[in-house]
Amino acid sequence: MPREITLHGVYLPSLTLLFLLTLLLAWGLDRLFARAGLYRHAWHPTLLRVGLFTCLYCALALTIYR
Repeated sequence: MPREITLHGVYLPSLTLLFLLTLLLAWGLDRLFARAGLYRHAWHPTLLRVGLFTCLYCALALTIYR
């Protein structure tokens, strides 16, 4: 996969698109976890959300840059 993507003549790193994809995935998982009541068992729900986003972003980045 190319490391840069052209969007209307502007070169963007592929990680920018991965960031947007990760936002959508994390939002969907966040809604699922909230419905399941997982956040009631978390010590700090916001920290859990940030950790989830970080793990998803790193996993997607490794699929491209490996």
